[in-house]
Amino acid sequence: MDYQKDLISEFDREAAKTRKTFEAIPDGVDWSYKPHPKSMPLGRLAGHIADMTGEWAMMTLTKDKLEFAADHKWEQYVPESRAALVEKFDRELPTTRKQLEAATPEQWEQHWQFIFGGQKFVDEPRHQVFRDMVLNHMIHHRAQLGVYIRLVGGKVPGCYGPSADEM
Repeated sequence: MDYQKDLISEFDREAAKTRKTFEAIPDGVDWSYKPHPKSMPLGRLAGHIADMTGEWAMMTLTKDKLEFAADHKWEQYVPESRAALVEKFDRELPTTRKQLEAATPEQWEQHWQFIFGGQKFVDEPRHQVFRDMVLNHMIHHRAQLGVYIRLVGGKVPGCYGPSADEM
């Protein structure tokens, strides 16, 4: 199996759908909006999704292990506007795409680890980590963002065919 070819193709398709979803965030949205007390605020969720194709993706592609102490606090990107979110996404996407193209078959088979507070949460081949922890993770949160867009009065774009707003 050619992991690289498949992952690049999937990355390109899902990144385009993610950008389309970002563009559907209404102007002047309240970035602190959250539909439930346990939910992430909209801005944090959107920033997290942007990191899936940027900083987070690059860490899975360029590092062999990510290890944090139990008291580590992640500095979450929170956009100030839709324009800032899309700009960050567009700026970081080509770097990640270039790194995907540069990966070798050996790198795809090498195990990547995520350790937090001394506990190993991930220890899998890089190709599986990229699919699960980058692509699937991005898709999961993008679907959540679609619900937020609907709840703040926006129109949800179709990602796998037309949405109810596009019919």
